[in-house]
Amino acid sequence: MTVLIAYGTTGGGTGEIAEWVAEELRADGLTVRLTPAAEVTDVAGYDALILGSALYGYGWHLDVRRFVHRFAGRFTDRPVWLFSSGPLDGSADAGLLPPVPHAYTALRELPAREHVTFGGRMTTEAHGWLGQVARQMAHQGHAGDFRNPERVRAWARGVAAEIRTPSRETDRP
Repeated sequence: MTVLIAYGTTGGGTGEIAEWVAEELRADGLTVRLTPAAEVTDVAGYDALILGSALYGYGWHLDVRRFVHRFAGRFTDRPVWLFSSGPLDGSADAGLLPPVPHAYTALRELPAREHVTFGGRMTTEAHGWLGQVARQMAHQGHAGDFRNPERVRAWARGVAAEIRTPSRETDRP
């Protein structure tokens, strides 16, 4: 089983979440290709997809939105999972957060089995426009690392188990 994990990130935090997911799937014996969403040119040959995006102003990263547009309908026969990374507080760990509109689009267009939101990371060490935003948010008490590696890894182990378990449709002769 070969799984594509594609992601969109600006500050690197969502990319690290994607790495944690990849580590868990590899530990379960799955073959994983981990790559930025913008670099994916073909999805043939993958048995499953995990697509992750950083949240910016309650929207998905542009590269991930473009991925969804490029590959809409191409995963109807393969399982897909989605994740968002971004709340800069404990809300992602406090309960299920509804998907943002871009994630709803991906749920429908790919289509996906599930969407989950993880906490995000915003540090004042960021560069460029993100660094400016981070410094402003730090002054408001919203900077920091709100990701929960244990929660991410537990979710990834659940996804790996689902990938390994044949669906009823594939069990039919």
